[in-house]
Amino acid sequence: MKQLELFECVNLTTKPRVIKASPKSDMAIIWFDIWDSQNSSKAKLLINHSFNFGRYIITIRATNMNPEVPQCHNCWKWGYSTFSYHAHGLRCQKCNGPHKLEHHRDLVWCCKANSKLNPPRLETTKGEPCPHNFKCINCKGKHIIDDNKCPFWKHRFNCE
Repeated sequence: MKQLELFECVNLTTKPRVIKASPKSDMAIIWFDIWDSQNSSKAKLLINHSFNFGRYIITIRATNMNPEVPQCHNCWKWGYSTFSYHAHGLRCQKCNGPHKLEHHRDLVWCCKANSKLNPPRLETTKGEPCPHNFKCINCKGKHIIDDNKCPFWKHRFNCE
């Protein structure tokens, strides 16, 4: 987008988000937020303009501000963005433990050996899936927190 003259004075506030219109559709919606003035002068210049993107013709349409309910990527709860609330520490998407996802296997009890258990638990082999029973903090379902099967994720455009 930055290569187009139409966008040279436009600053994006977030990465563009791509959502397929439906699972069997060849169309998609791309949401992007821009930094603009109180009277929306930059948005007014963009709305209803078309441009080529590869072999596709893209038309910019206006929408409601922030149509998606934000999800914090620190604590994984819905209703506020990562940048607006810093009280929660970083949490793992799999187990909601106080660590990053990439450190899950190194830090959690379920992947470590324990000879004191009856029967003893062996260490999870690298490359094997984690045997941890995941529990979503939002819906209490048995899936990772940012799974698209979560009812909260499915209704992310519905503030209620």
